[in-house]
Parts: sequence; structure tokens; C-alpha cells
Amino acid sequence: MPRVRTRAFGVRAIGDRVFNLTTLVLALTILALLAGLTLELFVNALPSIKAFGLGFLVSSDWDPTTDQYGALPFIFGTAVSSGLALLIAVPLALGVALCLSEMAPDWLSRKLGFLVELLAAIPSVVYGLWGIFVAGPWLRDHLDPVLAKYLGFLPFFQGPQVAVSMLTASVILAIMVLPYISAVCTDVFRAVPRTQREAALALGATKWEMVRMAVLPFGVSGIIGAVILGLGRALGETIAVAMVIGNSPQISASLFMPSATLASVIANEFVEATSNLNLAALVELGLVLLVLGLILNIAARLLVYGATQRRFQGPA
Repeated sequence: MPRVRTRAFGVRAIGDRVFNLTTLVLALTILALLAGLTLELFVNALPSIKAFGLGFLVSSDWDPTTDQYGALPFIFGTAVSSGLALLIAVPLALGVALCLSEMAPDWLSRKLGFLVELLAAIPSVVYGLWGIFVAGPWLRDHLDPVLAKYLGFLPFFQGPQVAVSMLTASVILAIMVLPYISAVCTDVFRAVPRTQREAALALGATKWEMVRMAVLPFGVSGIIGAVILGLGRALGETIAVAMVIGNSPQISASLFMPSATLASVIANEFVEATSNLNLAALVELGLVLLVLGLILNIAARLLVYGATQRRFQGPA
């Protein structure tokens, strides 16, 4: 009998070792893919890196005819369009998540949640076409004149009003990232223990006070993660943005003016690169986008860790 038990224990131990080794290999494979992708981009971008150095990141020149390239207009366009998209999408996503998890009855919450998540299944080219034919003209004819009339003293709302612009791209991006942020936030809010809600209500809190004191603090780390997920989606979006942003390598403070992003310029010019240096410059734009995404993910991890530590430690 002891010999049988020893044999069974040995079989389980071998199985554990195989399982641990398999998961380790899979994890290392992901790291190897990331390292290989970074190395390949770096090697192909090397001619541009040698030709322009760090000046590539701060130069505004982008002229394939003279082989002069600078990434600053596209970094600016990526940052502004993604930031404005989050500014629009995050409040809407939080409102949707709170409605689905706290306010709406279960039968309605499931149906509305399905419809919101359905937005994530729409192809980006469809968003781009909708932006060209519907959203862009509507913004130009209805929203832009109002913004110019009441906020025209600000440089952000000055200049000609066109259908393809930074504002149009930001609105399209906001709609595209909304389902991702709201879905994660909804799951985070639903994970809050029911006892916390009941305790707040038992102490006389209103519905809003219960949400503010018991639900939102518990979900801070999840909300941060959801926002970073949406930001990553906005940074990497290509086709829809390329169709509605205007693709102009210029820096302008006005949201009514056309612009370009790192992803959109790569999509538009990669096939038609006129020289090896032009191709290397486009690859370097991809390398910049990859590094930017890695930095944002590291920052998100640090923010989530800090928020989690503060929640568990409580007030000093």
C-alpha cells in the first residue's frame, strides 16, 4: 500500500513539473516575441536612427522628396487625439458602467451590456466610413460652429471648419474605446462585495453616496486599468483614424485642422515609400509607437500598484 501511494505521488510530481515547465516556456515565448519584434524594428530603423538621431523625435520636417523626416507632428497628433478621445469616453464609460452595475435591473442590464459590447465588434473601417459620411459632416455643420462661436477666443477652436479634422478623429476614437472601458469598469463594479453596499445603505447613505464611498474606491485600480486599456486601443488605431483625421504632417493648436498620427502615417505611406531612408523613417515611427505603448503599460502597472497599496493600507 505505501508503495502504491509513493508511485501515485511520483506521477503527480512529474505532472506538476511538466505543467510548470510548459507555462514557463509559454511565458518566455511571449517575452521572446516582444524582444524579437523590438529588435527587428530597431534593425530596420537603423538607417533613420543614424541619419537623424534624437532629432527625429523633435523635428517637424516630413518631406520624402528631400529625405528629411521628423516624428514630432505625428507624436503630437497621436497624443492629442488619444487624450481628447479619453476625455470624451471615460466619463461616458463610467456612467454606462455604473448604470449597468448599480442602477438598471438585471434584465435590462444584460441587454444594454450586450449592445454596448457590440460596439467593439464593429470593424474599424466601418467606423471610418461612418466618420466620413455622417459624423464628420455633422460635426462640421453643427458642433464646430457652436464651439467657434462660444469658445473661439481659445486657439483650440479657431480656423476653418472641415469634416476631416483632429476633432472628428477624436470623436471616432472615443466611440471605439468606449465599449472596452465600460466593459472592464462594469465587471470591476460588479465585483464589489454586496456587504459594502448594504453597510453604506444601512448607515443612511443615498444611492449616490453608496456608489461614491463603497463602489468607486474599491474599483480605482480597475478603472485605471480600463483607462489604460482604452488608451492603448486609441494609440494603435489605424484605419478609422487615417480616414477621418486628414493626414497632414503639421502641428496646429486648432482641433478643426487636419493632423496625422503615428499609426495613420505608417498605413498611408509605407507601401509608397520612395527611398530606403523613407522606409526606415516609417519603421522608426513604428518603433516609437511600440516604446510609447510599453511606457504606458509600465506606468499603468505602477498606478494600479499604488492605488491597490493605498486601498489596503487605508488612511495613515
